[in-house]
Amino acid sequence: MTTALRPLSTGELLDRTFSLYRSHFGLFIGIFGLPHLVVFAFQCLGVGLQTTGNQLANAFITFVWTIGAAILTLIVSAASQAATVVAVSDVHLDRPSSVKDSFARIKGHILGVMGVSMLVGIGVFFGFVALIVPGVLLALMWSLAVPVKVLEDKGVTDAMSRSSDLTKGDRGRIFVIWLLFIVLSIGISLLIQWPVELAAGASSRAAMARAGAGWQVTSLAAAFISQCLVGPLATIAFSLVYYDERVRKEAFDLQLMMTTIDAATLPASPAQVGA
Repeated sequence: MTTALRPLSTGELLDRTFSLYRSHFGLFIGIFGLPHLVVFAFQCLGVGLQTTGNQLANAFITFVWTIGAAILTLIVSAASQAATVVAVSDVHLDRPSSVKDSFARIKGHILGVMGVSMLVGIGVFFGFVALIVPGVLLALMWSLAVPVKVLEDKGVTDAMSRSSDLTKGDRGRIFVIWLLFIVLSIGISLLIQWPVELAAGASSRAAMARAGAGWQVTSLAAAFISQCLVGPLATIAFSLVYYDERVRKEAFDLQLMMTTIDAATLPASPAQVGA
């Protein structure tokens, strides 16, 4: 059993997050990047279909491709999130993991994760409309809904309810973790995408569209790279938070230890705790 399976402070959780990310960089980049390559290719195809000088046709193509990219991104994000949760679970519990195996084990979870993401997104959106604070509180409550859905195979609403229970009493540090990764995501995005926009002389999306197909594809590539670099981090962090909350509130470390002992004593027993 990994020595990290104990109650962790916020600093230790963050340190563990970046440690896992660094030591298994290829695994997490592969899980996040391979599915998102499909979105990148779809976006580039939309740029290639634009015609010179026909603004109405370009506007229509942009609209259709934006809707299509949004739907594709929802599917791809659900798959990459679920596979990342599986990979973090394996690595955190000292089990072998690979990109192929992580995706193979989430076939039955993608629709559920999509459902969780959509319901959480809708709830948080209306919470933000209601003076922002309710939206923040709902986002904190449901931060563990995806790990719960994947690792405990619960229904969509049950996963959200379970996340609410697990996060009770610790939403302050969850807020700190969210804030850190939001700032990090914005910073990396600006660092990678801003030079492209500066070189293209584009200060807005409309200006980038006028800069030409080459610059648009370069901008999409910069966005893809920044997403691949930062995208896995939040999922890694909240997968670790999921296990930390179970250790704190359900003595998951002891459950896993007993299951491991039982499995060693009775190898025919298929019992498994957690993931």
